[in-house]
Amino acid sequence: MTLKPLFLLLAGWPAALSAAQPAWQDPAVNAVNRAPMHAHYFAYASIDEARSGVKEQSSHFLSLNGAWRFNWVEHAWQRPTDFYTVEYDDRDWATMPVPGVWELNGYGDPIYVNVGYAWRNQYKNNPPLVPEENNHVGTYRRVIEIPASWSGKSIFAHFGSVTSNISLWVNGRFVGYSEDSKLEAEFDLTKYLKPGKNLVAFQVFRWCDGSFLEDQDFFRFSGVGRDCYLYARERNRLADIRVTPDLDAEYRDGSLAVDCSVEGSCDVQLSLTDAAGQIVAEGQVTDRGDHKVVLNVEAPHKWTAETPYLYTLTASTSLRGEVLEVIPLKVGFRKIEMRGAQVLVNGQPVLFKGANRHEMDPDGGYVVSYERMLQDILRMKQLNINAVRTCHYPDDNRWYDLCDQYGLYVVAEANIESHGMGYKKESLAKNPDFELAHRERNERNVARNFNHPSIIFWSLGNEAGFGDNFKQCYTWVKAEDPSRPVQYEQAHGNDFTDIFCPMYQPYEGNIKFCEENPSKPLIQCEYAHAMGNSMGGFKEYWDLVRKYPAYQGGFIWDFVDQSCHWRTEKGVEIYGYGGDFNRYDASDNNFQNNGVIGPDRQLNPHAWEVRHIYQSIWTSMKDAAAKTLTVYNENFFRDLSAYRMEWELLADGEVIESGVVPTVKVGPQATADVVLDYDSSRLDDGREWLLNVCWKLNRAEQLLPAGYTVAYNQLTLREYAWPKLNPVNRAGMNQVVVEPQIKTGNTALLTVEGEAFTVDFDRQSGFISYYEYKGRPMLETDTQIRPNFWRAPTDNDFGAGLQNKYAAWRNPEMKLRKLDAKMEEGRAVVMAEYDMPGVKATLTMTYTIANTGEIRVDQHLATTPGAKVPNLFRFGIRLRMPAQYATIEYYGRGPVENYIDRNHSTLVGLYRQSVASQFYPYIRPQENGTRSDLRWWSVLNRSGNGLRATSDAPFSASALEYTLESLDDGVEKNQRHSPEVPKAGFTEVCIDQMQMGLGCVNSWGRLPREEYLVKYEDRTFTFTLSPVEHTYSKALE
Repeated sequence: MTLKPLFLLLAGWPAALSAAQPAWQDPAVNAVNRAPMHAHYFAYASIDEARSGVKEQSSHFLSLNGAWRFNWVEHAWQRPTDFYTVEYDDRDWATMPVPGVWELNGYGDPIYVNVGYAWRNQYKNNPPLVPEENNHVGTYRRVIEIPASWSGKSIFAHFGSVTSNISLWVNGRFVGYSEDSKLEAEFDLTKYLKPGKNLVAFQVFRWCDGSFLEDQDFFRFSGVGRDCYLYARERNRLADIRVTPDLDAEYRDGSLAVDCSVEGSCDVQLSLTDAAGQIVAEGQVTDRGDHKVVLNVEAPHKWTAETPYLYTLTASTSLRGEVLEVIPLKVGFRKIEMRGAQVLVNGQPVLFKGANRHEMDPDGGYVVSYERMLQDILRMKQLNINAVRTCHYPDDNRWYDLCDQYGLYVVAEANIESHGMGYKKESLAKNPDFELAHRERNERNVARNFNHPSIIFWSLGNEAGFGDNFKQCYTWVKAEDPSRPVQYEQAHGNDFTDIFCPMYQPYEGNIKFCEENPSKPLIQCEYAHAMGNSMGGFKEYWDLVRKYPAYQGGFIWDFVDQSCHWRTEKGVEIYGYGGDFNRYDASDNNFQNNGVIGPDRQLNPHAWEVRHIYQSIWTSMKDAAAKTLTVYNENFFRDLSAYRMEWELLADGEVIESGVVPTVKVGPQATADVVLDYDSSRLDDGREWLLNVCWKLNRAEQLLPAGYTVAYNQLTLREYAWPKLNPVNRAGMNQVVVEPQIKTGNTALLTVEGEAFTVDFDRQSGFISYYEYKGRPMLETDTQIRPNFWRAPTDNDFGAGLQNKYAAWRNPEMKLRKLDAKMEEGRAVVMAEYDMPGVKATLTMTYTIANTGEIRVDQHLATTPGAKVPNLFRFGIRLRMPAQYATIEYYGRGPVENYIDRNHSTLVGLYRQSVASQFYPYIRPQENGTRSDLRWWSVLNRSGNGLRATSDAPFSASALEYTLESLDDGVEKNQRHSPEVPKAGFTEVCIDQMQMGLGCVNSWGRLPREEYLVKYEDRTFTFTLSPVEHTYSKALE
């Protein structure tokens, strides 16, 4: 039996709901018979159960996870309507895991859109009505058996997260309905259940009226996203409990206000114990109703993200001396205040080194395991992230527990985003029909998450415009919880947000705000858009944070690349993104891939920059002659006694000395000097001398192992002496210098030869077409060493349209107007001059070749002042070497890829790596693998033979198994993935005077900072290419 008409009564619903508009299309009905939201806790049957703290092992718990009988239909009118009856035959149905999303279990396709609803290219918005066509409906049935020991108890169902709604029946009777897909729906099943076996059935719509408030920038999945279970409660019970910590004016002594709501008749004993299990305070409630008990503790341990000390509050209910239930809560003593233009935690203006985190797993989608959550905590701790915004909805309860335990400041956001309706008159923030939904979602968010000490701000929602609905939400939340600030980005700093929390405000906007005597703190709710090869200029944000007191940090967008595991039609395993799943659904391409880390929680290269800029211990040189360092402890609540300082003294990249300073006494927000004992007598020997200082944990803490490096700096004691690049002819002892020869007899080639090398110049192009040393070809057959001005556009480049704006530099016409060769001071000098009409410039390539086969290249670009010509991606050369040249060795920044505006985390040193390891598989192919601040760069075969590039100033280079063209989508993005890119069969080398920075302000138009642009202006790149043999640095062996 199916039901097609849009407004017919949902079969089985009570007469009270028989209005023309069903609940799933009615914004005035967000719940039917749903149990009131209460604070997150679990009531155990005994003190022993409570001590374990594992609800799954409680006699009051029954899991609903697992395989359910499942029916899926494509259109809402096709859904079964009598499925909830006991007699219904579901033997032909499939099964679906709970939790589990449909689209990753074979039903429907994943959809990713950033702005606009999932139906945006098929249907017009018409709130509150959602389409019936393509509105998939999933129906679930399962028989469960109620434990006999639950007789006489109240029994509740807990559905952790269901998208987009849930209608529930038990034993053929309608129980209730719920929207708000990111908070649990709980129902009192007591009167619907019978002893023994019971039929539970529920139905879920892909879209309902609540979907208009769930237009978040993430994958649009449907189904059950979190754990589901039944739990038993005593009839006489503690219905809710709230704790509000506070500290006195000196932040010494603490109090814990405990609000208890008692149903029935029972006594409530409150006991507060410290981490060692010692009782530090007690209280009691002896009557039904609402009660407040204040527990005072002298000088408690304080909770902060740096020092996440937790106490346990145990609420035990009893009747006539018999224990009924035991509720344990983890609580922390801390105080959040607004003072002037700062947020204070326990009196200190902490810095928020934050990231936004979507709940997303590459296998489960919305289903994120506890182990994955713990992995996310570990990654945050490894990367010095101390704050997280739950974008853009409440997370799984276990995530807040972990933030309490391991120490993360949390911005707890309500499940509201209506971006697809815009911010003007159509905004749902202004629509009175949706006032109730706005308010309920905020009320439930606060009620459920109230007790977590990690939560320091409430957020009313995200990208949902501004209007009366948010004014009411702000007013309610402030009244309900005066202990925490409330923020909302779309309030734009008005009276309905306590924090000015803009998105992607550029550097100059932050400076302007901070210098205009602000009355509110600036904490960017989203900044540093980490899409693809990005995060250039991140340090400059934090230079401002560390300069202006009102600027207290921000939350990177975002933490994890949101792709899922997928296979192409050819069977290639990829990370799927928008548009990969069919040809007709709306898509915003790979705009969900903005992570500091990858989908499987691997570190993206820019994660290293985040880790370094977010560190909280900084070492600088105070007096090099006196070997004195200054250490600054940026922490607000802990000294450095948990760490040791280790140092290394390097000469031209080789470690000469090392040492350990086991203890450095530096208090919070303080500095101290440290004197090292290295031998400074050799520092004037002509080499570059560097001092690497790192700070390591003495003992394991907060998931990090003993010995983990939490901070580091590289200090320069003596600058590198850049060579003059003057190739000279050489001869053995008592041998005559044999000069190279220029041969012009070949009409196709101009050749320079020496005793051990040959260099051919193609007369048609003027470029080097053959380079051989001692019989070893340095260039791949039929390739040339050519000037290069282009890179495979990054996601940020595409967002700014540079693939088109800079297109003149992709393959600019270079008309050879002169090719000359002459001998000069015993060396061959070849000069090629080019007209470049497409960019109104001339290019001169001058090659000076000594008898060693070393080539000095002077690449000079002469531009036309005032010409309307775009900037360049890069200025340098490109060459292709045979595949046997599969190793790089260099002296410069490493070990990971780095760029001119994203290299602060990398250390200058000697590195030896494989060419294969240089390619980083960003989810969508793009420029990658570059190393910057190079002193020299070699590409070698297994014998250590190859080419070395050297310049008279820092330069950059890369060596990949892929061509630039294979990483370039062209004029617009295609549905491509790194595993699909074919290897070239040779090694492609780029050597650049300068490559444009990456930028990070946003990925939809903003360029890198001015100083990191390769401007259209006269420029010269001078470097040498030298054949090398058996060149393995001693420092690398």
